[in-house]
Amino acid sequence: MGVADPFGDSFELTGGVFGTDVTFLAPCNPKVILGMAHNGPGDRSIRPQAFMKSSRTAVGPGEAIRLDPEVGEVNVEGELAVVMRRTVRHLRPEDVADAVLGFTIGDDVTAIDQIPLDEKMTQAKNGDGFTPLGPWIVTDVDWWDVGIDVVVNGEHRAHGTTADLAYNVVEVLVYLSSVMTLGRGDVILTGAPHTFTSVEPGDHVAISLAGLGTLENPVARLSPHRTAEA
Repeated sequence: MGVADPFGDSFELTGGVFGTDVTFLAPCNPKVILGMAHNGPGDRSIRPQAFMKSSRTAVGPGEAIRLDPEVGEVNVEGELAVVMRRTVRHLRPEDVADAVLGFTIGDDVTAIDQIPLDEKMTQAKNGDGFTPLGPWIVTDVDWWDVGIDVVVNGEHRAHGTTADLAYNVVEVLVYLSSVMTLGRGDVILTGAPHTFTSVEPGDHVAISLAGLGTLENPVARLSPHRTAEA
């Protein structure tokens, strides 16, 4: 059933019904994508830190993660992604739930060999298709303890849970909104609690989060002459 405005005060159904043979796009069109750095198990001793990713890195289910052979080793990272419902600044913990539209699966693809070369992580985080999102937004999630599984080519590579994040969803949003304005449709990647693994062109990645479904994306080699229209 279609929704007229998912960011409205209430969900108004349009009456349209869609079958299962549709092509899913990324479930939102964020102006801003933020990822939490150092937010895995044992990172509580490090103050919260975040990085930005280009909105052009966002792709939907089935779209390719494109790897430039010049960047070296690349990891996929299965994460709980928060989608903002409204524009906020200086959130209080008690205000966070109302500010969040829902949750989706995020894959924070990272060219890990580039991290030592660029402390701002621009080179590591912004390749083509480096932020797969989907397959949909779920509004009712017990985000405290969401199981995350990463499967590559049918092989189970990693498992974790959001319960092991150093900073939880509320703490992350309070922190981020203390330093910048967050807008509706913006996406926050909350961190990978040991839910990462290396990939290469030709691989197929499936990331599952309990209660949210599975996000699947192929990994392809970036054409040196690829353009936005290609």
